[in-house]
Amino acid sequence: MARFEEPAQDGPVRTCVGCRKRAAKRELLRVTAGSDPDGQPAVVPDPTATAPGRGAHVHPTRECYELAVRRKAFTRALFPQRKGAVGGLSSAPVGDYLDTRQTSTTVADGHLTRNWSKSS
Repeated sequence: MARFEEPAQDGPVRTCVGCRKRAAKRELLRVTAGSDPDGQPAVVPDPTATAPGRGAHVHPTRECYELAVRRKAFTRALFPQRKGAVGGLSSAPVGDYLDTRQTSTTVADGHLTRNWSKSS
């Protein structure tokens, strides 16, 4: 018997590093360690979830993003061996990405899906 019961999910389930809630992978934005336009280390969005290496997932909302930044969750998730010792890891590219994206939510066949399109 499971410790707690959750509704059955279709496909992989991941935990948001911001709010710590579990959600279907397709509902979350994957982020990875990369570099900003100036070449400095940064957390960068990986909307296609195809970048190599360790990734973390966050709901594509400003609230979860800000909570993850406040908790320093991106650094902990992407560099667990360093226990948050990486200094100056900017998460601004993720914030910029969220600002330039418009998220629309639709329900089809009883499943929540998100369609991401550029805002005009």
